[in-house]
Amino acid sequence: MTDHPTLPGRLASAGLCDTPHEWPVASSTPRYASPFLSVRTDAIVDPTGEAHDRVVVQPRGAVGVFALDDDGRVLLVEQYRHPVASRLLELPAGTLDVEGEQAQAAAERELLEEADVRADEWEHLLSIVSTPGYSTEHWTVFRATGLHAVPPDERAERHAEEAEIVQWWMPLDDAVAAVFAGRITDAMTIAGILAEQVRRTS
Repeated sequence: MTDHPTLPGRLASAGLCDTPHEWPVASSTPRYASPFLSVRTDAIVDPTGEAHDRVVVQPRGAVGVFALDDDGRVLLVEQYRHPVASRLLELPAGTLDVEGEQAQAAAERELLEEADVRADEWEHLLSIVSTPGYSTEHWTVFRATGLHAVPPDERAERHAEEAEIVQWWMPLDDAVAAVFAGRITDAMTIAGILAEQVRRTS
């Protein structure tokens, strides 16, 4: 490892990556549980032996779908999000709320449920740890192509916020511009759009 010549820190190698590592947990106290997430407080012990309380939110994890039509337009769904009191433009996405369901199968289900679309081709686009300061949640985003509409009699019935979903198809360059203009603010959607942009230009 080589120190930076003028600034604090070291020069990174091309293979630098996240490293699994865990401080000892002196105690763990459950605080809340629901079908969607649970919350606990852990007392973790640092290398000097001092304990620190940390709140840990445990959602079930989620998947997203970066779906592209034959003309390179990305599928965005617009839906109401109560915690931020806004209708957001997002990739089709959802939680891993079916016991034993694999991530890609969940992504296929979400694309069907939110957009009435199926895809012939699937590939992993990226994985994200959403808010590691307090949450265990992991997101997996898949790239879906070879799209075709689901026949009306096979479409899912949508409820609550999903009943008002609107589907939009946006050229990738416009989506990138929308990210930097602050018109798209959902974190998973931003990550997927920029990942696809890098994928095309690298």
